[in-house]
Amino acid sequence: MELPEECWESIFSFLEHHRYFEPLSLVCNRFLSITNHLRRTLTITDPTLESLPRLLLRFPNLTTIVFRDFHGNLDSVLSQISQSGLPLKSLDVSNQKSFPLLGLKQLGSKMKNLTELNCSNIGSLKDSDLIEIGNCFPFLEVVDISYPDLGSGFSPNRSVDSKSFPSLVTDYGILGLASTLRRLRKIDLSGNTFITDQALVSLSLNCLFLSEIGIRDCDFITQNGIALTMCTSGNLKSIFMNGIGIPSIDVCFKDSFAYARSLCELDLSNSFISDELLCSVAEACLPLHKLVLSRCVCFTFDGIYLLLSKYQFLTYLDLEGANFLNDESMLELTKFLANLTFINLSLCSKLTSSTFFNLTRNCPLLSTINMERTNLGVEEFPTEIVVNPRVKSLHFAWNNSLNDECIKMAAHVCPNIEVLDVTYCSGITEEGILAVLKSCLQIRCLEISRCEGVKNLEIDFELPKLEVLEAEGLGITDEALTLIGKSCCRLSHLNLEGCLNVTARGVEGVVVKCKALKEMNLRWCNNVSVDIVVWMVLSRPSLRKITPPCGSVPTVNQREFFLRHGCLVRKG
Repeated sequence: MELPEECWESIFSFLEHHRYFEPLSLVCNRFLSITNHLRRTLTITDPTLESLPRLLLRFPNLTTIVFRDFHGNLDSVLSQISQSGLPLKSLDVSNQKSFPLLGLKQLGSKMKNLTELNCSNIGSLKDSDLIEIGNCFPFLEVVDISYPDLGSGFSPNRSVDSKSFPSLVTDYGILGLASTLRRLRKIDLSGNTFITDQALVSLSLNCLFLSEIGIRDCDFITQNGIALTMCTSGNLKSIFMNGIGIPSIDVCFKDSFAYARSLCELDLSNSFISDELLCSVAEACLPLHKLVLSRCVCFTFDGIYLLLSKYQFLTYLDLEGANFLNDESMLELTKFLANLTFINLSLCSKLTSSTFFNLTRNCPLLSTINMERTNLGVEEFPTEIVVNPRVKSLHFAWNNSLNDECIKMAAHVCPNIEVLDVTYCSGITEEGILAVLKSCLQIRCLEISRCEGVKNLEIDFELPKLEVLEAEGLGITDEALTLIGKSCCRLSHLNLEGCLNVTARGVEGVVVKCKALKEMNLRWCNNVSVDIVVWMVLSRPSLRKITPPCGSVPTVNQREFFLRHGCLVRKG
């Protein structure tokens, strides 16, 4: 009995990412049509440009468009998109050299229902651009204008005002934006150095639905301005800031937490945080589920113990750089962390393997554990080992004491990990890595770059889910590389930078076997001839980005040739 189209749509909707639509679209024309209509996101890069008109027709229900590694005429492309009739809701034009004013105006004339716009790290952003954003897209709910690129001519020591340096954002631009975006819920102002408390006042008074605000590295925003925002923005759920507490914590700032009744996420990174401030947050009885104190100083175990005892429903905790923590104190804290799904303890140099195993035992909901630059591998394994099937990501980079036995035990305790990062862990060998791969068949991303003990990596068994392999600087041979190609049928990203034993033979072995390969980095692979790049592009149509061996600089004609085949070849 043939299933109706609605049933197939429901089934395909369970797939995690639209990249899984590609094999389905090859089954039959019907599946091709269904997956085309289900796709919601399109990423535009240089290789995409030539086929863009066809893609806009092929995927009629796109709601999100993202520009990545794009160096073409952005205004022209936005003009094309404006004529497409797409139900566009989200647009990401971040990391561009200049603000695409003309293109956004044309887009706004056709697609006023845009709700999300990302203009982060964009060149020469200024007040008039913000005013145009508000005029073009009055229904925006999420705006990111963080860290604008002021250009190489800007000096932070120079005396600046809006007349002498017009390409910057000031309070005037934020007022213009806030006065038109009445539905604004989230805004990231981080890195806009010259906005002041007045910008926060404008947002608080005009944007009554404001629930999230980012103000990292905004030098002229004071604790008083932040306090006023927390007191007057009744819907504020998330606030991200840094540099608080220099030279001291303002009393109004501490008291303001009692008024932020809806605050769920608090980020105070790189700040001087006293136990007294943590006590104020604890006494405020907020619905807090995310707390970030990354690289904060001055607080002690007593302060964080009190805070966590009050917020035992936290799901996200970042204590990076809290050097006072040791295995015993972390064991005490895990009593309050039963609901945690993410924890970052990187740069806590006193923590050993004992803390890792205590976390996996006492925090049953943990999904991600970050313990980079700690002392993993030093402590003996505890006698009570509890398997935690919920853990998906382990980030253990730069742990010099981490060894094969420890990583094997971590894999035993966390059998369902999908991401493992042991970059720069010199004590690990290929024996430990192969043991992990054999016991953790769900691994999608493996990062083993610069692991000096890994001399080679001969994978002679199937890894059906591995998509990303970061193997920079290893002694991988052609034979091992060919085995990787045979064993990892879904490999899409392969980084071999600095793998000096690799030659064209090994590269051919991977390219021929890995039909899903999209990105490959061969920089500093000195025994690979640059001539192989043309063969790679013609032999593997799935390739989208290649970094060739050093010394290779594609000519304009070569670059255009590669782009016509859908692949961006970068400078080696």
